[in-house]
Amino acid sequence: MGMGKGRLEAFSDGVMAIIITIMVLELKVPHSPSLDALWALWPVGLSYLLSFVYVGIYWNNHHHLFQVVKHVNGPTLWANMNLLFWLSLVPFVTAWSGENHFAAVPVAAYGFVLFMAAMAFFIQTRVLLKSHGKDSDLARAMGSDFKGKISAVIYLVAVPLAFWQPLAALVLYAGVAAVWLVPDRRMER
Repeated sequence: MGMGKGRLEAFSDGVMAIIITIMVLELKVPHSPSLDALWALWPVGLSYLLSFVYVGIYWNNHHHLFQVVKHVNGPTLWANMNLLFWLSLVPFVTAWSGENHFAAVPVAAYGFVLFMAAMAFFIQTRVLLKSHGKDSDLARAMGSDFKGKISAVIYLVAVPLAFWQPLAALVLYAGVAAVWLVPDRRMER
């Protein structure tokens, strides 16, 4: 049938905690005690805030998803590793975007990583649905996944937009995050 899900959850929780730790360690303390020195770091701080929210969203959704999962198998483990791979790149694109004051290429790369993480989460849910069946609690809880689909579409618009209007792309990324901050009750039912 499948193996227990506990190790996968524990490993994923650990990786996401490390991702957040890496991001906060990338924040450099200003060498001056002035507010001006702190204000000069606003792009880094904003980039960190957005990424912290995104990692938190993925952690919450992963947690809720695995509340309805009964078992995991080999494909599930690899799908989860795919998700963790893309999330592990968040600290890199966060630092790159913030340090370069949201220049076009880093902002596009940031969006690409967000898109790939969204696709990895989608793949993970499909692998889990395949192993649990169309009549499972998981299938009923997943529903149509409208928010997941619309998020991917917004990323597909925002990534090329970043090359012309990086701040507009950032607004779209923040908009997707805001939509996901509204609790997703599907799994809790």
